[in-house]
Amino acid sequence: MPATPNAAVRLVRRAVLLLLTLAAALSAAPPPAKEYDVVIVGGTPGGIMAAVTAGRMGHTALLLERTRHVGGLPANGLGATDIATRGATGGLFLEFVTRVRKHYVDTYGSDSQQVKDCSDGYHFEPSVAEKIFETMLAEQPKVTVLKRRQFDAAGDNVSLDGSALKAIRVTNLDDNSVESYAARCFIDATYEGDLAAAAGAPYRTRRESKREYNEPLAGRVYKKWGSRPDDVGEGSTGEGDDTIQAYNYRLCLTRDPAQRVAIEKPAGYNRDEYASLVEDVKLDRWTTRTGKPGGEKSTDGVGRIVNMVILPNGKTDANNQHASFLSTDLPEENYRWPTADWAWRDRYAKRLRAYTLGLLWFVQNDPALPEDFRARCREWGLSKTEYADNGHFPRQVYVREGRRIEGEHLFTAHDALPTKDGRPPIYRDSVTASHYALDSHAHHKREPGRVHLDGFLSHPTRPYTVPYGAIVPKKVDNLLTPVPVSGTHIGFSTLRMEPCWMALGQAAGAAACLSIRNGVAPRRLNVEALQDALLDQGAILFYYSDLKPGMKDYKLFQRAGLRGMFTDWRALPNEAVSHRVAEKWIEIAKPATPPAWTPGTTTRAELLRQLLAKP
Repeated sequence: MPATPNAAVRLVRRAVLLLLTLAAALSAAPPPAKEYDVVIVGGTPGGIMAAVTAGRMGHTALLLERTRHVGGLPANGLGATDIATRGATGGLFLEFVTRVRKHYVDTYGSDSQQVKDCSDGYHFEPSVAEKIFETMLAEQPKVTVLKRRQFDAAGDNVSLDGSALKAIRVTNLDDNSVESYAARCFIDATYEGDLAAAAGAPYRTRRESKREYNEPLAGRVYKKWGSRPDDVGEGSTGEGDDTIQAYNYRLCLTRDPAQRVAIEKPAGYNRDEYASLVEDVKLDRWTTRTGKPGGEKSTDGVGRIVNMVILPNGKTDANNQHASFLSTDLPEENYRWPTADWAWRDRYAKRLRAYTLGLLWFVQNDPALPEDFRARCREWGLSKTEYADNGHFPRQVYVREGRRIEGEHLFTAHDALPTKDGRPPIYRDSVTASHYALDSHAHHKREPGRVHLDGFLSHPTRPYTVPYGAIVPKKVDNLLTPVPVSGTHIGFSTLRMEPCWMALGQAAGAAACLSIRNGVAPRRLNVEALQDALLDQGAILFYYSDLKPGMKDYKLFQRAGLRGMFTDWRALPNEAVSHRVAEKWIEIAKPATPPAWTPGTTTRAELLRQLLAKP
């Protein structure tokens, strides 16, 4: 029987509805993923070095950055490089430092004050750091940089095949669209570890207790600043907790009237937050070696609240003042940051900015403070040649510690502390050497009767090796984590410096490329092949005080160091090898053919060439 007119209309309506539903589904579906060899999330220095390395090794790389600017903290005020031994870290970090110095020499002349103030390239203006990072990226035609791309740490923003990460989704903040990217290897270079967490990698954010790993100064501790490493104050229980160290902004301050921007009173200013400073200033109270109020240090204007290091062109890197009970750090209020969404993080960033500007306003204007002190503070302001698009204020919070992704190796304080031989433990799978103190900022605000803020500490270390396993996360394949690196709170506190992060980023970029070439997951990569590639790129895997990349037999001595042949700090390649040293090296190397050597004549380099030289 033929269909009635009403039935035909209903069929047409159903067909139209089906087509509309299908069209809506297709428009709502994410676009096909664009493919790259390597995708890096986070335009931090570590992420930049990973991208540059991938590009130089001939692979396509995509670098995704949430803000309008790459460079992380060095492009946001951290202009005084945190490294205890210059020469302990090499590779692309050292190339960056060399480019900094060249910039000041080329721009101002080799005898200029700017070259002197750049401290051989280790001190720089934020805008100069950003310019150099941008140049290094632009030199690589296979590297694509996309800014204003936000990755949110949610499971539906990652695609996995079993344990292998295959694709991610990000939000384009310019038009709120969703973009998908696939890669053969991913690198999480965020300060927070967002990508690794979304992919299911286990992580830590808590502060471990003293009893867990027997680390010095672990857990709750009130460290007397500048005193012996074991000199702690009352209340130091060593108990662990769910706190995290404080964040701040690394300010770029100047007292040059020609470029100084006056501090304005921020909206919502609350004097009560800063009032305890009045008595500190009047009594000259600091966090002293003895823990007693007062002391020989006198008030020093704005130096009461910030620790300043000179940068070129009359600027400074103004960090938290470790000797003060109240400074630019804002403990406690940042606890949620590592695992929070970006909406919460943005609110905290605004709060921290207002707090910081309020602190500067207070010391410059509060009538309860001595006038001469206020006058010295008023000499300082923001630099008008930095952050012009952000009110001359840093664009990024100094996230000292986010998630610490659990890796194949958990880096603890003991990995940076000397053993009885004088060096810290030597890791055969080292991907960089590095050196900085165990260094944490406060976990709590000021407490009555305490010698310092809880968790604010510094403990000396020696140049150490960082094993590859620290950047290889558990449970997730096709992913490397050079910035949210695996460690305890105290262990991470020395790794968290930008030179080390840059070196680990370079290692991650090289590891990603070699994994792709060999068709293996990063955790199954031949580490010796990775080390050879890094040494070819000028990396330092094992520190010597007398041997630098490019010197004769450099790679040979690097391999010897990682085999445990050296416990002192000098290579002495041209020195005659002693009988004791030769016997030790032969025992370690176990050569198939006994080497030919003469005590007192054969040099160390000559013997090592026989023992370790590759065919």
